Amino acid sequence: VQLQASGGGLVQAGGSLRLSCATSGRAFSNHAVGWFRQAPGKGREFVAAINWSGGRPSYGKSVKGRFTISGDNSKTTLYLQMDNLTPEDTAVYYCVGKYAVGPTSPNVAWWPYWGPGTQVTVSS
Repeated sequence: VQLQASGGGLVQAGGSLRLSCATSGRAFSNHAVGWFRQAPGKGREFVAAINWSGGRPSYGKSVKGRFTISGDNSKTTLYLQMDNLTPEDTAVYYCVGKYAVGPTSPNVAWWPYWGPGTQVTVSS
């Protein structure tokens, strides 16, 4: 199982970025996938998650209304559309997965599979 995030970079405040996460190996197409982030000197923070088996996406409080989680038709590529970015969104972003049905969790420990992360830097 592999998750590989891409699409990070440098953007000005107010701008947008779209992150992608390619999954390989055993598919997550009917299971849980999501995004976390870690800013310098801070712990990992829940960003967004969805379970492709059903249910609505969930978002962290600080990104709700600005970020959107989605996937391609095959559900093998996960996206995170990030709009109206602020310097506080600067972090390494990780895509995550779990072979589970039902509701997802915002807890780090719930997610066993993590990709290596992609850096997002928002300048003021």
